[in-house]
Amino acid sequence: MTVETFDPQAASTPVSVTPAAVAHFRRQLQKDTNARAVRLSVKESGCTGFMYVVDLVQEGQAEDLHQQLEDGLELLIDSGSLGVVKGTKIDLVTEGVNRQLRFQNPNVKDQCGCGESFSIA
Repeated sequence: MTVETFDPQAASTPVSVTPAAVAHFRRQLQKDTNARAVRLSVKESGCTGFMYVVDLVQEGQAEDLHQQLEDGLELLIDSGSLGVVKGTKIDLVTEGVNRQLRFQNPNVKDQCGCGESFSIA
């Protein structure tokens, strides 16, 4: 027999975002005066199956999940993508002179060689 635990905090924040990624999103939103939130979704793509889509939006879709980040920054999560992205940690990493968002997703089973697409378990 197994025991399942329920963490209400984790249920209300299905995606975690590091302070570095929050600062990056804030900078991007300051550059785009028409946008007020960051929207996360996935789409079918690449050789492995899915790819992440991060958009700056004025408003989300009616069914989007609204997640408040630091200082009022809002992350909108596509409800159709929630099963794929739940538990994901978004970070901004620096490698040499390059900076990029990195998604640490416990649901990922396999990634393509270039790292653009992934499949889920």
